[in-house]
Amino acid sequence: MRNLYKTMLASVILLLSINSCKKGDLDLKPTNDVTASTVYATPAGYKQALVKLYATYGLTGPSGADGSDVGGLNSGFADFLRLFWMLQELTTDEAVCSWGDTGIPELDNSTWSLDNQFIRGLYSRSILQITFCNEFLRESTPEKLTSRNITGADAADVQRYRAEARFLRAYQYWVLLDAFGNPPFVTEKDEIGKNPPKQTTRAELFKYVESELTAIEGDLAEPRANEYGRADKGADWALLARLYLNAEVYTGTAKYTEAIKYASKVISSGYELKQNYKDLFLTDNNVNNKENILTINYDGVKGTNNGGTTYLINAAINADMNPASFGVPSGGWGGNRTRQNLPALFPDPNGNKDKRGSFFGAKAEVDDIATFTDGLRVTKFKNISSTGVTAPSLGGTYASLDFAIFRLAEQYLIYGEAVARGGSGGTAAQALIYVNQLRQRAYGDASGNVSLSALTKDFYLDERGRELYWEGHRRTDLVRYGKFTGSSYLWPYKGGTKSGTSVPEYRNLYPIPAADLIANPNLVQNKGY
Repeated sequence: MRNLYKTMLASVILLLSINSCKKGDLDLKPTNDVTASTVYATPAGYKQALVKLYATYGLTGPSGADGSDVGGLNSGFADFLRLFWMLQELTTDEAVCSWGDTGIPELDNSTWSLDNQFIRGLYSRSILQITFCNEFLRESTPEKLTSRNITGADAADVQRYRAEARFLRAYQYWVLLDAFGNPPFVTEKDEIGKNPPKQTTRAELFKYVESELTAIEGDLAEPRANEYGRADKGADWALLARLYLNAEVYTGTAKYTEAIKYASKVISSGYELKQNYKDLFLTDNNVNNKENILTINYDGVKGTNNGGTTYLINAAINADMNPASFGVPSGGWGGNRTRQNLPALFPDPNGNKDKRGSFFGAKAEVDDIATFTDGLRVTKFKNISSTGVTAPSLGGTYASLDFAIFRLAEQYLIYGEAVARGGSGGTAAQALIYVNQLRQRAYGDASGNVSLSALTKDFYLDERGRELYWEGHRRTDLVRYGKFTGSSYLWPYKGGTKSGTSVPEYRNLYPIPAADLIANPNLVQNKGY
């Protein structure tokens, strides 16, 4: 069982109980004896509370797969990764879904509205996780520790926990920065419930995320020295590299030199490429794997959830594909597959196939979104190990496959793209070494290697598609390249037509959900909506 699952479920229940009895406008008293003073009374209590912060990435609530701590959203849709993935992939050239659930066709067709439940879901999930982090930070100040007689090595441990909480909060603010631009902004210094949160700007939020990540660097564990599934300096630098790669989108000012700096810090910190690409997406990817930098951990028995990697596996297969061979013998939901643009990125030069492409089916073209066999299925993720052993799975559906939020390959590609875009502190020659390391792994030999002249800016968009497809990067990448909206790059059903059509530029951001606009008079809708 994965380290963070040892106390995960108990911590979720405990911390949600605290949140349910927080002081509000009615000044209600707790109706049970679970209060902050009891939860945080000991060093072990702080560790459990930290686990809760990580648990909210892999669970939807304290009641397993049938519960959600995001109000107004079906529990099956309420998982962070599922929501994030849908907004990052279904709205792009990499994926499409045949289901007719309210809001999914809008994502498929780039025609989402203010009330789209999945846009509202990601927005709410990110804010909820920020709220949990804020609460932990309020309860772990030096003054609070002193009042609870937590000193010495125990206090030093909590100091590290605080840095991790700030990292997790910064990551969720990056999600909001990237997807919504101008969200409400709250930290642990704001009083709960006294006034509605004020709205920040995209440029201000960029500076905040940047400042948080640089401020906590010294308090985090060294790269690869923390418990599996917990943030360390490597994760901090990886997020900074990603942030800086997109800085021109977020602020209007390029920071490619900074992207090279932090990608280089990750690359030089002991991480290594996994020898076999496909092993990254199998259930023993937590064993002898120095490529993953930070993961969301899943357990198909003790942490069940219809999102996460359970969703990635089941939604991409149906009963005709032998679900047992994917480690989910009772699964196969038949929904997600590719648009033809993705498999087209995988040519077959020199008679040697790029082994990163994992597809199933006979028809690459999507003529009918509602037909699951229109478009190739992605078979990248499986609930089996590299030795063919099916992982534990409650009911034969849930997955025990961990998902990498950051892995080394992305940092190689950040380095190279930032060099191609004019950043200093790196070289094209070094970028070529990194690219060809990825391609040698993909081809099994040097036949897929490229030359220095191939390393154009546009090359990196395609190479990211080949290396990182279906890992939640595509929307951000297309926005950075000016191709998510407009008509310079089309894909089937972009803009709602089969051949694809132009999408207005304002859709580079998602709208602030209508419900939050009504509830919070401080908020102004993003332009165009």
